[in-house]
Amino acid sequence: MVGGGRGAFIGAVHRIAAQMDGKIELVCGAFSSTPHKSKESGKDLLLPSDRVYGRYRKMFRKEAKLPEGERMDFVSIVTPNNMHYPIAMAALDAGFHVVCDKPMTMTLAEAKNLERKVKSTKLLFCLTHNYTGNPMVKEARRLVVGGKLGKVRRVVVEYPQGWLATRLETSGQKQAAWRTNPKRAGATCCMGDIGSHCENLTEYITGSEIRELCADLTIFVKGRLLDDDGSVLIRLKNGTRGILWASQIAVGEENGLNIRVYGEKGALEWHQQEPNTLIVHWTNKPTEVRRTSTPFVGKEAAANTRLPAGHPEGYLEAFANIYNNFAQALTNVLEGRKVRETDYDYPNVHDGVRGMAFLDAVVNSARSKEKWVKVPN
Repeated sequence: MVGGGRGAFIGAVHRIAAQMDGKIELVCGAFSSTPHKSKESGKDLLLPSDRVYGRYRKMFRKEAKLPEGERMDFVSIVTPNNMHYPIAMAALDAGFHVVCDKPMTMTLAEAKNLERKVKSTKLLFCLTHNYTGNPMVKEARRLVVGGKLGKVRRVVVEYPQGWLATRLETSGQKQAAWRTNPKRAGATCCMGDIGSHCENLTEYITGSEIRELCADLTIFVKGRLLDDDGSVLIRLKNGTRGILWASQIAVGEENGLNIRVYGEKGALEWHQQEPNTLIVHWTNKPTEVRRTSTPFVGKEAAANTRLPAGHPEGYLEAFANIYNNFAQALTNVLEGRKVRETDYDYPNVHDGVRGMAFLDAVVNSARSKEKWVKVPN
C-alpha cells in the first residue's frame, strides 16, 4: 500500500475490504510522504520493520528483488489525487499490478498515458469505484442492459453531502484540506470527489457512455478555491438524457448517492443509504421491491452477496467485492493463465479514462459560454 497511514480515512477502508475474503494479505507499505510517519503506521499494522518503507520508489525497488512468492504482487494506491499517476506509473514500470483509488489521475492526458502503459505492460489495473460492487447495483445493470425496462429514456443521478457547508479546510481537518486544494485534488473538488461516482454509476448501469454535457459548477463557501456544488445535463450514446447533481454543501445530507433510470416499459431506483434494496416500477404491473439474498435476483447480484437475507451489507462489502473480483483475475495471472481483464467485474483503467474525460468536459463546460461540450472518447 502507498498512503493510508495515521490520520488517513480511505486507507483503512481499503485494508478492511482487501482482507475480507482471505485472498489478499498486506505485506508491505509506504504509508506516508513522511518516512517517520510511515514507519509508525507500519508498527500500528504489525508489519515487520524491513517491509515498511519511507519512500514508495524504494519499496518498488526492494520488493522487486525479493523472491517470487515473497515479494508484493500488487500495490494499492490510497493517496490524494495528485500522487495517483506517478505512483501507478512507477509501479507498472517495476512490474507490479495496481489497484488505485479514484479519480485515477489529475488530468485526462495523464489518464490516457496511464492506459497506454497498462496495455503495454499487460499488467492488471483496478480502479476502486466501490459503489458498482453493490449487489443491487449489479441487479440494476442486469435489468437495464438486458432490456427489461425497454429503451432507456432518462437517468437522474445525485450525490448530495453536507460536510463542506462551512470552510472546514481551515480548521486543520485533513480530508477537507486536500480535497479543496487544486494542487492536490486537481481542477475540481466536489465533482471530482463525488460527481465522479455519479458518472461511473450511470455508465455502469446503463451500459452506455456519456457523450455530451452541459455543466454548471459553483463555489458557495467564500474563500474556497474549488467547486463545492455542481449540476450537469448529460446525453448518452444510446440517446438517453440525464441530470447529474453533486453537492458537498447540502446541509443535513450524509452520503445520499441515488440513481433513477426511466425506460419505456419500466423504471428503477437505487439509494446508497439503503443499498440492499432495488425498487422496480412497471407500466403494467405493481411495483417490486427487490432485496439481496432472495431467489429472484440475477446471478451477478447473487455472486456478490455475502450474507443471508435481512443481514445488512453496504459500503465495506461493496468495496470488498471490487477487491475480490480483482483477486480472482490476479490469481489466474499468477498461476500462469491468460486473462482478459474485461471478463472480470471490476472497474479498470478504461473506466478511469472515462471518468477523467467526464471531469475534463465538466470543467471545460463550466468555464465556457458554449451550451454543450462533447466528452472526449
